[in-house]
Amino acid sequence: MTKQARQLKKRYRQEKRFRFYGILAITLSLLTLSLLIGNIALQSRGAFTQSFVLLDIDLSPEKLGVEKEQAIEAVRNGDVHLSKLISHALYDLFPDVTKRRDKRDLKKIVSNQGSRIFLRDYILNNPENLGKIQPIWILLSDDVDQYLKQKSKNQKNFGVTKKQISWISDLEKTNRIDTKFNFDFFSTGDSSLPELAGIWGAIVGSFYTMFVTLILSFPLAVAAGVYLEEFAPKNAWTDFIEVNINNLAAVPSIIFGLLGLAIFIQLFGLPRSAPLVGGMVLTLMTLPTIIIATRVSLKSVPYSIREAALGLGASPFQAVFHHALPLAMPGILTGTIIGMARALGETAPLLMIGMVAFIVDIPQTPLDSSTALPVQIFLWADKPERGFVAKTAAAILILLAFLMIMNATAIYLRKKFEKKW
Repeated sequence: MTKQARQLKKRYRQEKRFRFYGILAITLSLLTLSLLIGNIALQSRGAFTQSFVLLDIDLSPEKLGVEKEQAIEAVRNGDVHLSKLISHALYDLFPDVTKRRDKRDLKKIVSNQGSRIFLRDYILNNPENLGKIQPIWILLSDDVDQYLKQKSKNQKNFGVTKKQISWISDLEKTNRIDTKFNFDFFSTGDSSLPELAGIWGAIVGSFYTMFVTLILSFPLAVAAGVYLEEFAPKNAWTDFIEVNINNLAAVPSIIFGLLGLAIFIQLFGLPRSAPLVGGMVLTLMTLPTIIIATRVSLKSVPYSIREAALGLGASPFQAVFHHALPLAMPGILTGTIIGMARALGETAPLLMIGMVAFIVDIPQTPLDSSTALPVQIFLWADKPERGFVAKTAAAILILLAFLMIMNATAIYLRKKFEKKW
C-alpha cells in the first residue's frame, strides 16, 4: 500500500470517528433531555388531578341560620358558616365518631378553605336547591389527596392518621371518593394551600411582561441595528458602541434587575411587582440580542440589492427600508423570538424588582401586582408541602412548552422565509 493510500485510509477513519462522536453526542443529549422531561412529567401528574368526597349537605334555612330569601345574599357576603354544614355532613356519615379529637381529625380530611369555596360556589350557582339535602362534591385536603395518589407505592408519613385512613377506606368502599381533572389549576391564581394553587395568574403575568418587552424592545432594537449597520459612520465611536452592545449580551441577568430596581422603581417610582416594570427590565436584557440579530440579518442581504435600488432613483432610506430590511426581516424575527424566549425563562431580574411577592388575584393590567411563570416555579419549589412538588413540576412543563413553541416558531420562520443568495 502506497503512502498516499495509507493517508487516505487514515483520513477516512478519522471522518468515521468524527461522525460517530457527533451521533453519540446527539444521542446522549436527546437521552438526557428525555430523562429530564420524563422525570418532570412523572412528578407533575398529581397537579392535574384533584380528589373529592361526596357529602350529603343539608341546605335548609335552619342549618344555614338565615331566611331562605336572604340565603343567597348571606352566602355571597360570607355571613353563613359553611364549614359547619360540611362538618355535620361528615358527622352524619360517621355517627360513631363522638370524641372531640376524633371529630377534629375527621374534619381535617377535607380542605378547610377549599371546601368552603366549593360549597359557596355550588349554592350561588344552584339557588334552586336551597332547602334540600344535596349530594355535593367537596375538595379533600392536600394530605389526603397525596395519600390517595401515592398509597399504591406503600409510602408512609403522608400526614394522615390511622383513623383518617380507616375513614377514607370506608368512603372509598361506598364510592364517595373520586379523582377529577384539576381545571382550577389552569384558571386560578396562587394560594398558600397546594390544593387551591393555580398557574393562571403567573401565565397572565408572563403574558403582560412579554407584551411590554416586545413592544419596547423590537422597534428600538431594529431601529438601532439599522442605524448602526446602514447609516452610522464607521469611526471609533460606533466601534465603541458595537463592542459595548456585544458585551451587554453577555452581562448576567441579575445586573439588569439591579439596574431596573435603581432606575424604574427607586428613581421614577414605578410600582413594584408590576409586569410593566418587569417588561422594561427584560427589554434592557433583550435589546442587545435583537440588535445583533438585526445587524447580522442586514449583512446577509447582498449589497447589490441596495445598489440596484439606488440606481433606479431610490434614496438611501428607501433602499434600506423598502428593499434590504424586508429581506432581512425573517432573520430579525428569528432573533427576536429567541431573545423573547430567553426573557420568558428569566427569574433573577424579576426577583430584584419585587415580582417574587405572593399574588393571589389575577392581574387585569400591566400595572397590577403580578408574578411570572419562572418566579412562580421558584416560589412553589421553596414550599414545604408535598402538593407543591407536583405543582412545581407541572409549572416547569408549561414553561418548557412555551419555550419549545417559541423556538419552534423561530426555526419555522427561518426555514420558510430564509433566502439563499
